[in-house]
Amino acid sequence: MAEFWAEWGNLAYLAAAAWAFFEGETFVILAAAAGQATRLVDPWLLMLSVWIGSFLGDQLWFTLGQRYGLRALRRIPGGEKRIASALRFLERYGTLFVLSFRFVYGVRNVASAACGIAGMPRLRFALLNFIAAGLWAGSFVAAGWFAVAWLGEKATSHALAGIGVIVVLYLAYRLFQFWRRPPAPRREERPPVARTQELPPAPERKPTLNRMAV
Repeated sequence: MAEFWAEWGNLAYLAAAAWAFFEGETFVILAAAAGQATRLVDPWLLMLSVWIGSFLGDQLWFTLGQRYGLRALRRIPGGEKRIASALRFLERYGTLFVLSFRFVYGVRNVASAACGIAGMPRLRFALLNFIAAGLWAGSFVAAGWFAVAWLGEKATSHALAGIGVIVVLYLAYRLFQFWRRPPAPRREERPPVARTQELPPAPERKPTLNRMAV
């Protein structure tokens, strides 16, 4: 990570923003830890970069959810189940959910789209999303930066390397699941219902009077 910053300089912050646009907790922690160890990464510029990237990424998902509904999540494995969970959290916790969904495993990728599907006003989501992105960026930059001071450079490098291996294995496993997933079955067309022949009307019955015995 330090070599990446040494080679690319300020362009590396653009890469950090692009990474956070999708989802970049591990990248942010690694970059912050490298900055503390080598002083090649400015933590404030890093935080600002990933703040903007994360904000823009979730704004895009909100717009897709608002415009296309559940169709926007069709390609995400388990998207329908995750969106159902996100909508339940949103209905129950409201603003608190928007501020904290970046820290909730399982709904992170679909939470912004859920807000759009639920009909949250665009301006309200943008404001809450901007605050939440700042909290997320500050938290993970601080976690990586102070991990080196707490664990030491060598132990932090080993820990982050282990985290990186776990993340790569997890992503490879999810990619394998995605490619092995069978295609969605096509909807079977129902055969047209044959119309029954109209039956002739039943003959009218003449009213009869009941004779009373005298």
